[in-house]
Amino acid sequence: MRAHEAGALHGDIGSRGPAWLRTPVDVNALVPALWPRNVERAPDGALAVAGLGVRDIAAEFGTPVYVLDEDDLRSRCRDFRTAFADVDVYYAGKAFLCRAVVRMIAEEGLHLDVCTGGELATALSAGMPPERIGFHGNNKSVRELTRALDAGVGRIIVDSFTEIDRLTALARERGVRPKVMIRVTVGVEAHTHEFIATAHEDQKFGFSLAGGAAAAAAFKILDEGVLELRGLHSHIGSQIFDASGFEVSARRVLALQGQIRDARGVELPELDLGGGFGIAYTTQDDPAAPSDLAKRLRKIVDAECASERLAVPHLSIEPGRAIVGPAVFTLYEVGTVKSVPVGTGGDAADGRRAYVSVDGGMSDNIRTALYDASYSATVASRASAAEPMLARVVGKHCESGDIVVKDEFLPADVQPGDLVAVPGTGAYCRSMASNYNHVPRPPVVAVRAGRARLIVRRETEEDLLALDVG
Repeated sequence: MRAHEAGALHGDIGSRGPAWLRTPVDVNALVPALWPRNVERAPDGALAVAGLGVRDIAAEFGTPVYVLDEDDLRSRCRDFRTAFADVDVYYAGKAFLCRAVVRMIAEEGLHLDVCTGGELATALSAGMPPERIGFHGNNKSVRELTRALDAGVGRIIVDSFTEIDRLTALARERGVRPKVMIRVTVGVEAHTHEFIATAHEDQKFGFSLAGGAAAAAAFKILDEGVLELRGLHSHIGSQIFDASGFEVSARRVLALQGQIRDARGVELPELDLGGGFGIAYTTQDDPAAPSDLAKRLRKIVDAECASERLAVPHLSIEPGRAIVGPAVFTLYEVGTVKSVPVGTGGDAADGRRAYVSVDGGMSDNIRTALYDASYSATVASRASAAEPMLARVVGKHCESGDIVVKDEFLPADVQPGDLVAVPGTGAYCRSMASNYNHVPRPPVVAVRAGRARLIVRRETEEDLLALDVG
């Protein structure tokens, strides 16, 4: 495998041996599937995004910095809108949300999925039409539900009997009839990390299908008649490449829809198949294009509806990572480089690995530590004629698990002051960022047509101290 040409190294290094470490690579090559669509190496060897060099970005905004290719994000919105022309596409805001991104996805015709009061506040403050907002969450408070009702959000995805009772009482008080969907736990074991698989029975989300809770929830809503039950919702997890999970999920959810029809004489008009569509973090990942996803999902739904003798419901999906993930890269500055032996015996004959320390880390990308996620990297401020070396990009935090990129070939002359770029950081990196070790969170900069604008400013030490009232 050609690692940097391929984007990143993966697997058990010790088992590969010296021959694997000598695999020829091009440390300057970029793999288009891993990077925003408007990123390239400029004639001077440095990366540029939409015509703007990363050295200029670093000089103006500092590092670390999340760099968003705005036209890339917008084009991915349009890809989903085109492929799913007769489907409601809800951008899953939990992947990354700020007011600028809300405006972008609204202008591109997408709906928006939020899952907390803070996300709802961000959406409303940015002018997102409330009727195009869906509200998720397994523990929505009375305050959050009240705000959603008063704002007129388009749908609320109910997640528990407590929430049904809570929402019913609030709707009666206000004399409104909110549209709701039932989140169904379908018992599908998605092929993904256990922390982001969301449809197996033993977890916090939704109403169990196998245990009868999902049917009971539907009957309760229909019989009480206060809430308008629009349909069923299923979400099986994240970073999924295998469509078989969606097929099983659709079959089981539509069987429930048939059960509801038979018991109450009602065919629910909508079905949400969730999101979780995977992206390429490395060349080990092979995501489907939105057009392929659309064909496969429609085929699945059509077949299952025919089997259950149901009219095909109006569909919705919820891509988040698939839209924003590839549109962003994180730019760091190298602080230190040290070389250590690789191999179970510590024998340098097994090869060496460089630890390349950058000025961010697990506070701006927790996914490597939390999910054992894989990323790739490249020296971004210049090209290099040096030989490739096995490297691990690590952060500045006081944790041995503070790893950004587990294994990558970088040029042997990487040195303090170099800029390193890590692609595929648009989803969940800024959203899950923290102030661990009291490190301020990085800014987000959107670049379009050679111009950069700040859309989320960098936190400062003053911001940290302002919250410390002791």
